[in-house]
Amino acid sequence: ERTAICVLTHDEKFDVPALKAAVTTPARFIGAMGSSRTTARRRARLIEEGVGEDELARIHAPIGLAIGSRTPEEVALAIGAQIVAVTNRVPAPAVA
Repeated sequence: ERTAICVLTHDEKFDVPALKAAVTTPARFIGAMGSSRTTARRRARLIEEGVGEDELARIHAPIGLAIGSRTPEEVALAIGAQIVAVTNRVPAPAVA
């Protein structure tokens, strides 16, 4: 229940099976990296795979807080901050 699962591959052939498995776990945080277009395409594939709306709602995508991240280090910080916020049940703005 305190586990965070972060899918960072940008590749549907890895993302979809990983997220499909992740939503069946009690993990506190599930997130996936990708653009809005990638997120929409991945969501459609997950629906095709039988993932329900309640399960989809558990996936934070695109992953990370909206802090204007540019570098890999800043993206990692934004993801870590979102994990802390979700774990502590603190509302925080997601990436736009």
